[in-house]
Amino acid sequence: MPVINDPLAILMGEWSAQINIYTILLRIGISMLFSAFIGIERSSKRHSAGLRTFIIVSLAGTLAMLTDIFLMSSTQMSIPVISAAAIIGGAMISGNSVLYSSKSQIKGLTTSAALWACGVIGLTAGAGMYTVTAVAFVAVICGLSLFPTIEHGLKDRFNHFEIHLELKNKSNLQDFVTTIRQLGMVIDNIESNPAYINSGLSVYTVSVTINGKELKKYKKHSEIIQALSTLEYVYHIEEME
Repeated sequence: MPVINDPLAILMGEWSAQINIYTILLRIGISMLFSAFIGIERSSKRHSAGLRTFIIVSLAGTLAMLTDIFLMSSTQMSIPVISAAAIIGGAMISGNSVLYSSKSQIKGLTTSAALWACGVIGLTAGAGMYTVTAVAFVAVICGLSLFPTIEHGLKDRFNHFEIHLELKNKSNLQDFVTTIRQLGMVIDNIESNPAYINSGLSVYTVSVTINGKELKKYKKHSEIIQALSTLEYVYHIEEME
């Protein structure tokens, strides 16, 4: 008789802690359901890894764990080899999905981390750790859907931020630097973006630190960016994430 320590397994009954066709289907179903919700959240924000990708990664983790449980119960093997390989494979897939845009910004980092987390959720589902799986799912969804608003609000008040700057002419850079200093900010670094060569624009990544007391106290990054966008020689400007 298996020892049941999982609260949700206790609610469902002893059968849920055993390995049979019903629990296998249950664990696969939970894995696919939770990963589908995470995939939908990513797809709704137009990220490349969507519903199918998240389901497959989570399902692979669940099947790997179920295979390990079977092998450990039928042989002398004491180390879960297949599930460990699934984690490594999931991490590699996640890492390879990180991209860099023409604005030198890292894209897909959050989605990559979510993919890896989804693979781990698949493992816990396959192991019959229903409570851990549910809590992890809620935590991931909160991290993807709720926390970005809080993060954006905090970042908008930081003294340091980076700007993607497109000027109509290279000679306007000195005017922009002068304006930044007059506003009470310090330019920490300026890098030319080679992706826009021959485009007719002069494009830079500018690191800025707010020094002026008035700016620190009252102005958000979005308000500063809005003000700078009104300069006649600025073609486009935005804060880099």
